[in-house]
Amino acid sequence: MRHVTVIGAGAVGASTALALRREGYAVTLIDRGEPGMGTSFGNAGVLSVASCVPVATPGLLWRVPELLADPLGPLHIDWRYLPRFAPWLVRFVLASRPARVERISQALMSLMVQILPAYRELLGSDAFQDLARPGGVLYAYQSDRSFAGAMPSHELRRRRGVALSVLDQSELRQMEPTLAPSFRHGVLMHDSYHTVNPLRLVQTLTRHFLEEGGELVQDAVQRIERADKGRLIAVTDHGRRELDTVVICAGAWSKRLARDCGVRVPLDTERGYHVMLPRPGALPQRPIGSGDHEFIATPMEQGLRLAGTVEFAGLDAPPNMQRDAVLLKAAKEMFPGLNDDGMTTWMGFRPSMPDSLPVIGPAPGQDRVFFGFGHGHLGLTFGAITGLLLADLVAGRPSRVDLAPFRADRF
Repeated sequence: MRHVTVIGAGAVGASTALALRREGYAVTLIDRGEPGMGTSFGNAGVLSVASCVPVATPGLLWRVPELLADPLGPLHIDWRYLPRFAPWLVRFVLASRPARVERISQALMSLMVQILPAYRELLGSDAFQDLARPGGVLYAYQSDRSFAGAMPSHELRRRRGVALSVLDQSELRQMEPTLAPSFRHGVLMHDSYHTVNPLRLVQTLTRHFLEEGGELVQDAVQRIERADKGRLIAVTDHGRRELDTVVICAGAWSKRLARDCGVRVPLDTERGYHVMLPRPGALPQRPIGSGDHEFIATPMEQGLRLAGTVEFAGLDAPPNMQRDAVLLKAAKEMFPGLNDDGMTTWMGFRPSMPDSLPVIGPAPGQDRVFFGFGHGHLGLTFGAITGLLLADLVAGRPSRVDLAPFRADRF
């Protein structure tokens, strides 16, 4: 039986391992930590069919000085990291050109339309209903300026076929009475879901994988070596493993493993933050994004999660926990009387490509190395469909999605 090793047990890796196991392969899922305890643990929990707008949009170039200057802004570049980050930043700015943004959004939408069926397929209908909630995602705006500034992104969503409604102040209050009266405008994305517990979602995928005969190994893969006769060896903290077929889904740590396999990719790290409020008081009915402060508040089993902001500072810089304080302050503007007793904070690493498109597919020129990484802030959203696409590729079937925009060598 052909053996496949999947490196990385977040939403993407767990989905990939389960999909491959159901293809009949012997599959080992390997991660330095427990499944779902990396970046997947801390995300906003949104399964969005509306996230077809890339991070880099027209006008970005003129914002670069601002992004360097404000360390607590919703999108910040640490100036000390800039010398290493500059090549990625150039590609990021080039991806913000209007025609390029249009093509990127089309590629993202080709995945978006399949995310909910993919999760239903992997989780099963009962587990999906237990873990995922309908109700859409609401963006709320306090100022006329922020609302007007967001309209190009919403129009881009309309062009991709996203169902959305623009709400006035009274409609907004009727839909979400927990919101502060200062919010004047809203845009509801109708068809999106959210998960009540991102960690439990990944744990459920992993449990299915184990129940169906998969192997889980807790170990850190330090590098991949190419030995004689084309053999691949994973060098781990606990020894060496010969690899038959390998799928790299190691998130922000995928770059060096891809390089070990002879492929250079411009992968960097969006550092994301969250605040978890276990006893917030009134909970909104659905995730609500602040259009003024660019974060999202998601109701979960554990309380209310405030997640968002983007910081580019690499893997080694310490967390800037002042960003969590900014999140909490903005949330208290959004929800009057919000209770922060028992709050916890978190920072994680989102693996990001400069064009906001993940890498999904075979390593160029190789038939035993596959990639599934670089999903940015959409790792949970795209987890299941990425797993199914990689299973198609390993099995030698035609892909259900045109994967050309997601090639590792597109740059």
